[in-house]
Amino acid sequence: MTGPRSESTAGELRDAGLRVTAVRVALLETVRAGDHLDVEAIASGARERVGHVSLQAVYEALRALTAAGLVRRIEPAGSPARFEGRVGDNHHHVVCHSCGVVADVDCAVGSAPCLEASGNHGFSIHEAEVTYWGLCPACSTSGST
Repeated sequence: MTGPRSESTAGELRDAGLRVTAVRVALLETVRAGDHLDVEAIASGARERVGHVSLQAVYEALRALTAAGLVRRIEPAGSPARFEGRVGDNHHHVVCHSCGVVADVDCAVGSAPCLEASGNHGFSIHEAEVTYWGLCPACSTSGST
């Protein structure tokens, strides 16, 4: 686990105030190389990089990476939590009703938050989270519902 990518990732962990471990580096690189991965896929990717990693260690590290703002956790309704490396830009997601594939959707217009709440209840709103639902191109052409 050496090389420019791992060294850069280690630096990001340090800059975020996190202890650098082989597992954290492997998890962060796996999330960033993937596409809205669930915990099982992330654990598998990390194991390919560093060998055995317990599922508990994966959950704990993902919690720390999310809290540090290095990864983002999304939870589409009816699906397990997923993680992505695209953070800090207030983008949204589109999810296929049939196969569950998730894709990024850039903010509609303007700066974050790109939507304005009809009432803020006294909150100072910093971001909006929108999930669009539909059928992906593959499911649309296969006639899935």
